[in-house]
This record gives sequence, C-alpha cells and structure tokens, in this order.
Amino acid sequence: MSTEVRVPTLGESVTEATVATWFKKPGDNVSADEMLCELETDKVTVEVPAPAAGTLAEIVAGEGETVSVDALLATISEGAAAPAGKPDVAPAKSSGSAKKKSAPAGDSIDVMVPTLGESVTEATVSTWFKSPGDAVARDEMLCELETDKVSVEVPAPAGGTLGEILAQEGETVQAGGKLAVLTTGETPQDAEAPAPEKAQAAEAPSGKSVEHAPSAKKLMAEKGLSPDDVEGTGRDGRIMKEDVQRRLAEGAAKPAPAAAPAARPGPSSRAPVPAEDAGREERVKMTRLRQTIARRLKDAQNTAAMLTTYNEVDMSSVMTLRREYKDLFEKKHGVKLGFMSFFTKACCHALREVPEVNAEIDGTDIVYKNFVHMGIAVGTPTGLVVPVVRNADQMGFAEIEQRIAELGIRARDGKLSMNEMQGGTFTISNGGVYGSLMSSPILNPPQSGILGMHKIQDRPMVENGQIVIRPMMYLALSYDHRVVDGKGAVTFLVRVKEALEDPRRLLMDL
Repeated sequence: MSTEVRVPTLGESVTEATVATWFKKPGDNVSADEMLCELETDKVTVEVPAPAAGTLAEIVAGEGETVSVDALLATISEGAAAPAGKPDVAPAKSSGSAKKKSAPAGDSIDVMVPTLGESVTEATVSTWFKSPGDAVARDEMLCELETDKVSVEVPAPAGGTLGEILAQEGETVQAGGKLAVLTTGETPQDAEAPAPEKAQAAEAPSGKSVEHAPSAKKLMAEKGLSPDDVEGTGRDGRIMKEDVQRRLAEGAAKPAPAAAPAARPGPSSRAPVPAEDAGREERVKMTRLRQTIARRLKDAQNTAAMLTTYNEVDMSSVMTLRREYKDLFEKKHGVKLGFMSFFTKACCHALREVPEVNAEIDGTDIVYKNFVHMGIAVGTPTGLVVPVVRNADQMGFAEIEQRIAELGIRARDGKLSMNEMQGGTFTISNGGVYGSLMSSPILNPPQSGILGMHKIQDRPMVENGQIVIRPMMYLALSYDHRVVDGKGAVTFLVRVKEALEDPRRLLMDL
C-alpha cells in the first residue's frame, strides 16, 4: 500500500511553486510529519511533511520543476520504516506541532521542531521545561522555541520519560529538526539509544552541499551576483529568491568586509573595558526578536528616503465625546472606548484622500492598496511587535477596539501568529502611553508611512485672540519620500488633525 505526497495549499492567489530541495531520496525511511521537500513560491517557501511513515518510493517532481496545487510530488510505501504508531484522532495544536502518535511502552519517539509559520525556517531553543529523566505526560509542554516574531511551545507527543535532549537552550534549530528523544512507558534507559543519530545529525549540515533555490540562482545570474554576495536565510544558509531581492534593494554593491563591524556592532567593536569595570558588566545574548527588530529598523533607514513631518491636534472634542459615551459604549459592546479607534478611523479617512501614504515600492513599481490593514505597534516584555488589524477601513469603532484589545493581549502573552503580524499597509505607534512628548517613528518596511502619537498635555493656546488651556497632542508622520511628496504628507496629517478635532467629519465623510 502506498501513500501519495501532494502539493499543499500555497496561499491565497498562489497556484504553483518550484520544487527547491528534496531532503530525502528514494529508498530512505521517513517518519510521519518528517520534512520531505521544500517548495518555493514567488514570496515564501513551503515545507512538505510526510503524510505517513514508511519508505520514500518514488519522486515524481524533481528539483527545479514547477508544480501546481495538489499535484503529485512523490509516493511513500508504508510499513518499511521504524514503528510510528497510528495517528491520534485529536487534531494537532495550533502552535504547529506535529501530529501526536501513540507507541508501545519502551519505544523511542523523536520530539521534532514543529512547523514554525510561513517563510520561517529556523528558531532558537529558548527554554526547556523538562530535564533528561523527567517523566512527562502527553501534550505536556517540553520546551519553548523563539522565532523572529513569535514563541512556539512544543508539547510531548506521548507520555513517558524524556531521554536525551539534542538541542540545548540557545541553539538554533531548523523546522522539522530533532529536539529530543522521548521513551514511552517506564524504560528511561532506552532513551540513550539514539545517541549515534545525534552525531550523524551534527555532521550532516557541515558535510551537506547547499543547493540554492532555482529562482534565486536565475535572479543572481541576471543581476550579476555571486552566492558570496548574498546572505541566505534558508535551510543551511540556502539562498532564496527573497534574499536576492533584499540584496538588490540594499544597493548594487555589497559593502566591503571591513565595513561589516560598523554596520553590525559585535563584541570586537567595543573599546577596551577598564579592569575595575569588567566585573560589573553583564553580557546577555540578543534574542532573535531583538536581532530582527534591530535589522529591520536599520534596513528601513538604509533603504527608504525617510522624512518626518509634525503637527498638533486639540483633543478636546475626542475627549468630550469619549467621556460622554464611554459607559454606554462599554455596556453595549463589552469593550472600552479608547483613543486608538478614533486615530485608526481618522487615518483610514486620510489614506483615502492621500493613497500614496498607503502604498509601497516594488522594484520600479508603486503598489497602491485599495484597503487598509492597520498595524498597531505594541510594546511587550520581549520587544516591539506590530499586529495587524485587517480591513480596518471597513470596521466600526467597536470592531476596531475589540480587535486591538484581542491582539494586545496575544502580543503580551507571546501568542501572536505570523499571519497576525504580516500584510500591514500603514502603522500607528502610540509612544504617549509611555509619556513621550515628541518623537520621530521609524518606518515598518515595506510600508511608506507610520503615524506617531504622543502624550496629551494641557498647553496654552490662542483662540480668537484669547489664551485658553487645551489638551494638545503632537502628531508625527514619518514617510518614504520616494513615494510620498511633502505636500501629500502634510495633507495627510492635516486631514487626521481635522477629523480628530471634529469627529463628526468621520460620520459625514468630509
């Protein structure tokens, strides 16, 4: 009996992909959910797991071939691989963990790195909750992995004893890689058996010849780049198409090696530390999230022609309206009426009039978005994340407040999915909650605009020749001058100001 391996759903409006790499060859034993091959679409890479345990019988679509959704990739002959047990009826957890299997007592089960999310190929082991020899229950959390954006918990695939941990805290692991070995039942001594496999796994990356993605090789050839000019982010440093595109966006010439320490400071770039201070320092490795934040913010500065324009808004009308209706609003909708819904609606209103602020550059094209996916910057204990409120321009005040509240809780708990942080077209950052009076926000690539909110502070203002006290807020719009002209940026900010100072304009679409 054989099982077919087919092309999975590739994403909205994506109908075909290129077979980039096969990790197995005909005749190899495979376990259920073990990664067989990697497909590459225009935007992302997709890993294809084995639907069942057995032996890879035939590869139908070789590397470099283009395949459509649901096309046949390979076949697996069942029954030849190591016992894997029958799949449980219970579905896999939303964290992306592999399907759980039941196994006879005393059998060893590999604990694998789960699918990490679209285009995410590796993670760092941040915390082990169990030690070798500890008894674990089925679905009990064994460890936590950290990717560029989210944390992923790995549950135990079965009850038993944790044998050997193959990936220690701080190590980088690939999607589909092996984390540990679990021995079912009460025979912890069996857990030491896979030790030779660990040595083989450690040797595999160094001895493997990395095959770069076909579309990446084609694009490098067209642009006159060599693999040494491009930093690969795929498995084992494999260069993907998006890596080449990112390299081209950074400039035609790669920086000289001597300039690298200045671009990304490391321990070697520090000045000598006086002996009396050496014992009073603490060195902590940057988390993957913090490294990603640093890289993306620096890329934004290097790539975009970033400029900031400022204005101020009298918050009297919004505060009066909010004070008048907040109790009734919360009673009816079950959520508090905050300031973010007013700012979100005001920005959506302004983006319709100045669409270039809601656009992005793609090569030599400008892509205008006829929708608003609003990014809301959220500070968390581990760093800044930007969850996205999709189709915010079609939502009412209550829907916006409810969605922002949900995303805020998920962000603080580290439970945001990759999908919830992708696809934003414009961003709002509220530094006012921390007491900021004035700042220049940095763009969130590839977006062309970000609005910075600040603290509300009573200030003397002149109205009709009289000095009055008004609750004022400074607004800052950072924008990409390659797409947005100064007139458009100023107009956008003025429209936001007008909508907030007279919220009735939002209702009348003025």
